[in-house]
Amino acid sequence: MFRLLVTAPLAIALVASPALAQDVKKGERVFKRCAACHNIDQEKNKIGPHLVGVMGRKAGSVDGFKYSSSLLQKAEEGLEWTKENLDTYLESPKKFIPRGKMAFAGLRKPDERADVIAYLEEAGKK
Repeated sequence: MFRLLVTAPLAIALVASPALAQDVKKGERVFKRCAACHNIDQEKNKIGPHLVGVMGRKAGSVDGFKYSSSLLQKAEEGLEWTKENLDTYLESPKKFIPRGKMAFAGLRKPDERADVIAYLEEAGKK
């Protein structure tokens, strides 16, 4: 009985977590807001760097893209594009990297961020 009382809230918390409530198809729809500036299906930069293989990639490492000095500073500090870092960045790019080039205001809804990160992870595999 005690085990059930302890594990049930944990199970509910895990199911309700935005990080686990990912939908790749919804993420693809959300990514359409990003597609004007970023490629996900080819290693070709646009206004922003391509996002092929972005998951786990060191920030500021796409050849041929001129990054802001703010992002390069974060890269020197070891910034890597993990799910957690992408979530924080996509919520408010200017807050995460002040004086960065990204003009997009961000995705305020946690479920949209989780979905687009799931899409980046799936679509960006090469």
